[in-house]
Amino acid sequence: MPPEPITYRRAAFMRRHLTQPEARLWAALKGQKVQGLKFRRQHPVGRYILDFYCASAKLGIEIDGAVHDDPDQMAHDQRRTAWLAEQGIRLIRFPAASVRNNLDGVVAGILAEVGGR
Repeated sequence: MPPEPITYRRAAFMRRHLTQPEARLWAALKGQKVQGLKFRRQHPVGRYILDFYCASAKLGIEIDGAVHDDPDQMAHDQRRTAWLAEQGIRLIRFPAASVRNNLDGVVAGILAEVGGR
């Protein structure tokens, strides 16, 4: 399912306004700095926008702030993860605090996930 035009516009806006943890992880992932893998930021898939996406590994990465602790948001996240899985995309999540406090550990977790595919 191709993204709708509004999703592309929203993704472009979000690329220009990354959160601090997203900007920090992007600095570690951009280009091909991480073992030859190419990541995209704020990448639209269907009606959703992934914080980061690696097409070759079919891997989405989400950085979750406190809002993701809300029960309604958690239910939405579960539906989104299930839909992405139906599209063949595995989604992994990291708390924003982990990106702030343990960036090397987050990158190692991403590499471990890619290595296991």
